[in-house]
Amino acid sequence: MSISAVKMQIPFAVDIHITEDTLSVDLSDGRSIAVPLGWYPRLELATPKERENWRLIGNGVGIHWRDIDEDISVEGLLAGRASGESQLSLKRWLQSRQSRTTTGSGDH
Repeated sequence: MSISAVKMQIPFAVDIHITEDTLSVDLSDGRSIAVPLGWYPRLELATPKERENWRLIGNGVGIHWRDIDEDISVEGLLAGRASGESQLSLKRWLQSRQSRTTTGSGDH
């Protein structure tokens, strides 16, 4: 007896919208998914300008924010997975941002 596996088709992202507290992603199958911005601390702590600087990666399998070094996959969004970043990693990132702001080596 054989069991056939059903290969699930994951839709791809076609557009995103960010409010003060929500990340919404429009999908290729017509759905939109919205998650709390708090699921992604880097995105939540980013400036509005940094949040606007995104691009689709892998033909829409994910979204990348260069300024904050954040990547979010559509598959992760659909599975309800928040950021897996450790508190130590986030702390280092925040310290790095703070030192760039302090030294004035930010927007070049």
